[in-house]
Amino acid sequence: QVQLVESGGGLVQPGGSLRLSCTASGIIFSLYDMGWYRQAPGKQRELVAVMFSSGNTNYADSVKGRFAISRDNAKNMVFLQLNSLKPEDTAVYYCNAHRGFDYWGKGTLVTVSS
Repeated sequence: QVQLVESGGGLVQPGGSLRLSCTASGIIFSLYDMGWYRQAPGKQRELVAVMFSSGNTNYADSVKGRFAISRDNAKNMVFLQLNSLKPEDTAVYYCNAHRGFDYWGKGTLVTVSS
């Protein structure tokens, strides 16, 4: 049974930082591309960042230079460091594992507001 469990969301002021974590179980973690997506109210889910099994990364233009994805294959974890947060970053952030098929976590809410 595959499980992805996110943590680390919360309320933060504009300009602040958060670190999201996702712990995976039930998969051979190192073989999967691991990503973070987000969905804001009334909007479609969008890719934020992905770290491929090769270690290469890809980021949405809107977060380049502010967010950083990393992974720890020994702990089956993927992280997303969110810096210089803006109100438009407010969304539910979802962890994704992809290898021909997608697995999703239930999401963690990030609210950026003063």
